Amino acid sequence: MSSQDEQFQAAAPEPGAPCADDGMTWWYRWLCRMAGVAGGLSCAFAGLWSCVTINPLNIAAGVWMMLNAFVLFLCEAPFCCQFIEFANAVSARADKLRPWQKAAFYCGMAVFPVVLSLTLTTLFGNAIAFATGVLYGLSALGKKGDAISYARIHQQQKQMDEEKLTGALEGQAL
Repeated sequence: MSSQDEQFQAAAPEPGAPCADDGMTWWYRWLCRMAGVAGGLSCAFAGLWSCVTINPLNIAAGVWMMLNAFVLFLCEAPFCCQFIEFANAVSARADKLRPWQKAAFYCGMAVFPVVLSLTLTTLFGNAIAFATGVLYGLSALGKKGDAISYARIHQQQKQMDEEKLTGALEGQAL
């Protein structure tokens, strides 16, 4: 079995495995992917620009930003990394992660270079990568409820409050 066959088997879902339905619509999933690719591009260019200096912290932040770009491309757009054998396997594993895990990972990756060297280049270069994490975090919160269910909940709470109030008034009258 070649390494390419192993990659396709790793990327293909198992027959008995449940589908990872995280509640994201197709257009929101594509929005998150496109934001990840745009975040990778911004991290790559800003990281390269940040490395053109003599300050070692800026160079370290730039290298980290280019690493962020590579990870974003690997997880969100593995077709950009066709020359890497394990790209499809990494992308398949990243797709199995829950949205809040991706959010924490992407936001953490984007914050580290800013903490390392707070410059406009690192701040603006990591902004889209951080926004990708925020988009995944928002999808982890779930869908907004409808007005009818909120009205029912509000009505039930109101009835419970009235029952407590009438019970307290009856207790005082005795």
